[in-house]
Amino acid sequence: MARMTHFLHTADWQIGRQYGQFETEDAAILAEARFDVVARIATLAAERGVDAVLVAGDVFDTQGVSDRTIRRLFGAMAAYAGPWVMIAGNHDAALAESVWSRAAQLGCIPSNVHVPLRSGVVDLDSANLAVLAAPLTQRHTYDDVTQAFDAMETQTGRIRVGLAHGSVAGRLPDTIDATNPIAADRASRARLDYLALGDWHGCLAIDEHTWYAGTPEQDRFRGNEPGYALHVRIDGPGAVPLVERVPTGKYRWLAWSETLSLPSDAQALAARLAELRAEDVLRLDVQGHVNMETWEALQGAVDQAAAQVRALLPDLSGLLLEPDEADLAELRASGYVGEVAAQLQALQTDPDQAAVAGEALRLLLRFQRESAASGAVK
Repeated sequence: MARMTHFLHTADWQIGRQYGQFETEDAAILAEARFDVVARIATLAAERGVDAVLVAGDVFDTQGVSDRTIRRLFGAMAAYAGPWVMIAGNHDAALAESVWSRAAQLGCIPSNVHVPLRSGVVDLDSANLAVLAAPLTQRHTYDDVTQAFDAMETQTGRIRVGLAHGSVAGRLPDTIDATNPIAADRASRARLDYLALGDWHGCLAIDEHTWYAGTPEQDRFRGNEPGYALHVRIDGPGAVPLVERVPTGKYRWLAWSETLSLPSDAQALAARLAELRAEDVLRLDVQGHVNMETWEALQGAVDQAAAQVRALLPDLSGLLLEPDEADLAELRASGYVGEVAAQLQALQTDPDQAAVAGEALRLLLRFQRESAASGAVK
C-alpha cells in the first residue's frame, strides 16, 4: 500500500517588514516575530515528520533586506532538516539581481532548501512528491504564470502539487484587475492534487484542491483569518487532500471603531480595553461626544491598555468634548471663561481646528477645576 504524502504549506513570511506606524520598541518586536514564526514552523514540521515544507512566495518583504537578515532567515529554518521548496513572490521577485541572488552569493541557502528561480518541477523522490513551481520573475505580471503547469510532465504515480503566488481571478474580495492572476480552475486544468498559493494574507480555500495558507504571523489590521500554516495530507494521486489549519501566530491584530454618546458607552469600551492581552495589537478609533469626567476616565483606560498590550494606536480626534452642567458650573458659565469654553466647543466641529479646540477645552476645564480645588483648600 502506498504511503500517504503529507507536507506543510505556508506563505507570505514577509521577512524584513518594517512597522513604521508603531513606537520603535513595538516595531522591533513585531519584526522579530516574523523570524520567530519561521522557527515555529520548522519545529512543527520536525515534530510532525512531514515530507516537505512548501513556501508560496513573499519569503522576504523587500529586495533590500540586509545580508544579516537573509542569514537569520535561513538560520530560523534549521529545526527541520527535510526538504523545503520556496518560491519568489511579488515582494521578492526572482530578478536578475535580487534577494535570492544575494542569498546564493552569501552561500547561506542550505542543501535541503530548493529555490527554483524559473518555472519547473522540483521532484522529491523520497516523498513521492512533484512540486510544480511558478516563481515570479517580476513584481507585476498580467500573465498567468501557472498556465505552464498544464504542460508539465511528472513521473507516473507522483503527487502533483503546484506552488504559486498571485490572485485567483474573481475569488478574492478586493483584487479587481489584480496583477499576477491565477485561473480559479488551475488545479483541475493542470491535474494537480493540490495547489499551494501565496499572496492573500488570510487562510482561504478556493476549492478542495486549492488553498491560500495566509501569513503565519498577522501583520495588518484585517480579519481575514491570518496566523496559520496548513498541514496537507494526500493519500495518492487523484485523492482529495485533507487540510488541517494549524495555528502559528502569536500576535492578534484588532481594529475597533467606536461611537460614544452616553457615559455607559465609554464604560463598556473601558471594560473591553481591560480584557486585552499582552499579545494584542489594537488600532482604536473613537468618535462621538462625552463630558469631561467621561473623557478623563476613558483616557485613563486607554493609557492602562497601552501598558498591557503589545501595541496600541489610539485615535480620539473624533471624540468631541461636551461640557455637562457640572462642567459648566466649574467654568462659571456666565462669565468670560464660559464664553471661551462655548467658542472652543463650537470649534470642535471644524475638521481643521477640532483637535486643537478639543485639547484647549480640556485644558481649560482642568485648569478651572484645579483652581476651584485650590481655592477650596485655602
